[in-house]
Amino acid sequence: MAELDPSIREYYERGDEANRLLGGFPSGPLELERTKEIIGRYLPPPPLTIIDVGGGPGIYAAWLADRGDSVHVVDPVALHVNQARAAHPHIHAEVGDARQLSRPDASADVVLLLGPLYHLIDRRDRLQALSEARRILRPGGWAFAAAISRYAALLDLLLRAGRLHEPGIFAMVREAVETGVFRGNVPGLFTTAYFHLPEELAQEIQEAGFELASLFNVEGPGFLLRDFESNWSDPSRRKIILEGARLVESKPEMLAASAHILAVARKS
Repeated sequence: MAELDPSIREYYERGDEANRLLGGFPSGPLELERTKEIIGRYLPPPPLTIIDVGGGPGIYAAWLADRGDSVHVVDPVALHVNQARAAHPHIHAEVGDARQLSRPDASADVVLLLGPLYHLIDRRDRLQALSEARRILRPGGWAFAAAISRYAALLDLLLRAGRLHEPGIFAMVREAVETGVFRGNVPGLFTTAYFHLPEELAQEIQEAGFELASLFNVEGPGFLLRDFESNWSDPSRRKIILEGARLVESKPEMLAASAHILAVARKS
């Protein structure tokens, strides 16, 4: 198995990922709810065999196991594997790499890639991870691949976090906008990652042999709310945050105006 970048490993070994989608990061609950919503539109009825590649601490895996699916988590961080096993009694989990999966050919109904593309800086590695997902899918199976938007850091650090003016941060954001590579080396920021343009993600999905069904803007503009927690806790405001996301989820000109883009693809 290829070694994970030490800075990325150190970031995740802090253990923060277990709470990120549950409120550890302000817009994490919005990301979680919208990702589940979009995936749920395409999932056939359970039971399915689902491989959650880069599944982290098992948040999505637990949701799918509760649905009645057979879920197997693969993650390069041992802490995440242990957390995923503890998240649900019916989750199977192992340490592994998205570029070299241990599963046999055509053995899964669904593959989730809700993290691996973030940290594969080299395009060849991303294509390899997508090709592996396609290899283990049965014909007609669905793949869901998340990417961080090229402009996520610019929007978030300027509007929500208000940190773009701090020393060194604008230079990192400029590199991300110009090249896609974000080299987070400032406390409180994300780790080394790759930020996609929508058309770039679509091209990689298709080059790996998938039929691209759709690209979605996941969070919509709601991820930029400075007082996200108080808005999310209010039922009427939460509803409008979600409606706002749905309103622009497939608008081509809005696909990059989000924290995450979700590609939905099928193996023919």
